[in-house]
Amino acid sequence: MPSIQTKKPVTKKATPVKKVTKPKATTGKAVDLPQHVGKSTGLSVSVYGVDGKVSGKILLPRELFGAKVNNALLAQSVRVYLANQREGGARAKTRGEVEGSTRKIYRQKGTGKARHGSIRAPIFVGGGVVFGPVTRDYHLKLNKSMKRAALFSALSARVSDTSVIDGLEAIEPKTKNVAAMLSAMGKTEKVLLVVGEYSEKLIRSARNIRYLDIINAKNLHPYALLVHKQIIFTKKSLEESTAHFGNKS
Repeated sequence: MPSIQTKKPVTKKATPVKKVTKPKATTGKAVDLPQHVGKSTGLSVSVYGVDGKVSGKILLPRELFGAKVNNALLAQSVRVYLANQREGGARAKTRGEVEGSTRKIYRQKGTGKARHGSIRAPIFVGGGVVFGPVTRDYHLKLNKSMKRAALFSALSARVSDTSVIDGLEAIEPKTKNVAAMLSAMGKTEKVLLVVGEYSEKLIRSARNIRYLDIINAKNLHPYALLVHKQIIFTKKSLEESTAHFGNKS
């Protein structure tokens, strides 16, 4: 009888497990922010000195500059902001509100003229206005979570146009010094300067520069960030805005 050959069981060799080594932190010119500022996005922006030259890099906080851009919410935020700038105080008087006699101008028949009963009618000079403007409130609202989300979307959308300046508080408070610094930085068109604490000297030295607007870090809003082409934070304002808007449930 033919012999039956049995196959030997095949044993699979165990693949060696590779050890995953974490990359070592590289040392560079990036400046780490304090712990309360938040985690970094991995994106860094240039840090300028008062001489207008790049002195290093700084990591932006993730919670402010790492959000997903919501274009619909940004459009709504801008619409609400512009609506809230309207005073709505225009007011015209109707024929019942203007001053004037209530007597009939002339008799009803026999004059050959059209029939009129009041000098305050809209067709007469000094009379009332038909369908004129009335006082109204154009104010619109966004809840707190929508305001914060819109601000984070605006900051995240403008990362590439954002830079940081160091030592601006110590600069001599003269307009020509601030203008020369911005010119050396290449920031000469629709610049928004975000400052920390109120500094009267800094504001007085920069308010006459036609292409520069100054805003406090706690007063940031999406419209100001979107309408300007270049945004400059001071180091103190970057920390202050993160502490004010971030880490809130």
